[in-house]
Amino acid sequence: MSTENEGTAVPPAPSAPPVRVDSPAASPHPAAPDDGGPHTPAPAAPYGASDPEHAPGPHGAFDPHGAPEAPAAPPSAPSYAPHQAGDAPGSQAPDASWPPPPPPPSLPSYGGGDGSGGGWGGSGGGWGSSYQPPAPKPRGRGGLVAAILVAALVAGGLGGGLGYTLARNNDETSSTTVAASDTGGSVKRDPGTVAGVAAKALPSTVTIEAASTNGEGGTGTGFVFDKQGHIVTNNHVVADAVDGGRLSATFPDGKKYQARVVGHAQGYDVAVIKLVDAPSDLVPLPLGDSDKVAVGDSTIAIGAPFGLSNTVTTGIISAKNRPVASSDGSAGSKSSYMSALQTDASINPGNSGGPLLDAQGNVIGINSAIQSTSNGGFGTGQAGSIGLGFAIPVNQAKFVAQQLIKTGKPVYAKIGASVSLEETTSGAKITEQGVSGSAPVEAGGPAAAAGLKPGDVITKLDDRVIDSGPTLIGEIWTHKPGDKVTVTYERGGKQHTTDLTLGSKTGDE
Repeated sequence: MSTENEGTAVPPAPSAPPVRVDSPAASPHPAAPDDGGPHTPAPAAPYGASDPEHAPGPHGAFDPHGAPEAPAAPPSAPSYAPHQAGDAPGSQAPDASWPPPPPPPSLPSYGGGDGSGGGWGGSGGGWGSSYQPPAPKPRGRGGLVAAILVAALVAGGLGGGLGYTLARNNDETSSTTVAASDTGGSVKRDPGTVAGVAAKALPSTVTIEAASTNGEGGTGTGFVFDKQGHIVTNNHVVADAVDGGRLSATFPDGKKYQARVVGHAQGYDVAVIKLVDAPSDLVPLPLGDSDKVAVGDSTIAIGAPFGLSNTVTTGIISAKNRPVASSDGSAGSKSSYMSALQTDASINPGNSGGPLLDAQGNVIGINSAIQSTSNGGFGTGQAGSIGLGFAIPVNQAKFVAQQLIKTGKPVYAKIGASVSLEETTSGAKITEQGVSGSAPVEAGGPAAAAGLKPGDVITKLDDRVIDSGPTLIGEIWTHKPGDKVTVTYERGGKQHTTDLTLGSKTGDE
């Protein structure tokens, strides 16, 4: 199986590929939506069920009022173990012909157990019953402690009596009125807090509703890219509206605008839409530098999970450069490839296209996919968050968005060779035969100029380890056409290196 080498990403595991995370149009009580595209791919839809809160209270604690011990804590809700990602996408890279879409995974239903348990209760003396200290013993440490306790109680009673007397006497000589504040005081949240970041970013995010001419569609998220009304989102969020469908964007203040698709890139899974009659007071979200993000950095995700618009969740960067190949599983859909930012911030269907922010409120990624659980035992509904979310690095998304605004067409970096998309751990192998009978190494292309041949196995791109064809494609697509890279490859059991200047390919065809 082969693919034109542009860059790929190996999905998390062979069982259930990550899924994109858009959701169908919201309803008052949205059922597990049909993903259609934070979709059902390698960036995909995590799961999450919260345990019920257990009743506090240690056993055997001394109760000075004779209160009984609290019953055992209620049983906790069942927890589900995450499943590994699915197989690598197709067998051919998007540069020539797209690989056939992987079979859509069977998605788990979104739900959780309802736990019940005993509450606080019991019979016997309750709080407030009188306490009679034992009579002091004439000898021993116990008697001394009891005597001290009695003295303390007397002193406490005396102090309380004196306090009341002084207050009463004071009231007789002067009158003081104390009024409680009816405003609750002002609350100030620093810009660096999650609340501060959310307050600043929410007005620049939108909930996107897309529908095809036959009414099929779903809900996703986007964010303001510039003052001209351009909104950046995922390709799979707006795919249904590309050919004459309906598209709208709603801001948190309830203002809704019709929109049109400016351009979309299936391979990158990035799209740009533009608001019709855009307001003049748009505030673009600031873009960060995804290359400088570190594992452990705080993250904030904004989106419309399951149609719940303007939802804010938090987490950290769990990993960088995570190879991800994703597809929405629909007939004829093409896989997208990315070297993703992985986050444990809760991301669900409907978060697709929304911003992943750093602690300062800068966009560092576009939430695109989540890992789903296995298809065993949970039904066939849409998967939910299991803490494995994937975002397109903003440095890559920014370049793609600029190209789409400029020309309406995506531009992909390429090496000009077909590589196998079979899941391996040894590297990306240049196939013996190209796509649709074409040459495996494009004549006069970048790979040929660098001396690469069919059968060579690429193991590194610069300092990035390459373990498969999808990983190579995803890594290549983090670069721009014209970038120079160093390729490490194996031929005849020996390791070689060569410098290569990336070429370009326009469009998704």
